[in-house]
Amino acid sequence: MIRLFLSKIVQRLRYYFYRLQGYDVHITCELERGLNLDRYFRQGIHVGAHTILTSRVTILSHKLIPRKSLGRYDGEKVHTYIGEWCVIGIGAVVMGGVRIGDQVVVGAGAVVTKDVPSNCIVAGNPARIVRENITMEDLRL
Repeated sequence: MIRLFLSKIVQRLRYYFYRLQGYDVHITCELERGLNLDRYFRQGIHVGAHTILTSRVTILSHKLIPRKSLGRYDGEKVHTYIGEWCVIGIGAVVMGGVRIGDQVVVGAGAVVTKDVPSNCIVAGNPARIVRENITMEDLRL
């Protein structure tokens, strides 16, 4: 009972920590330790309600563009969206500019490089759809 109470307090503190930094994270999200959210364009990361971001998830909000004439790379700010009721597995990477639909499960270690439609499971590098037309009530994670 006490442990559950303390975990809710920690979750709320994490939520406020990320909101104060400028990330668009819904208050009902569960945010685990060790998240790597892009600091280049914080306002470009949008996470929907009831989504779980597990440990070591990386979410980017920029794209690198090589500028050979300048001899360096430039960053382009892009918006990255994660829908409602999603689960992003441990160590997954969501590239900048990607849009993940509602009720999506991203497998552990997956690298999401393209938009993902709602109600599916994606896994692999690059992430590919492994199952479609899922509902969260039917899954056992």
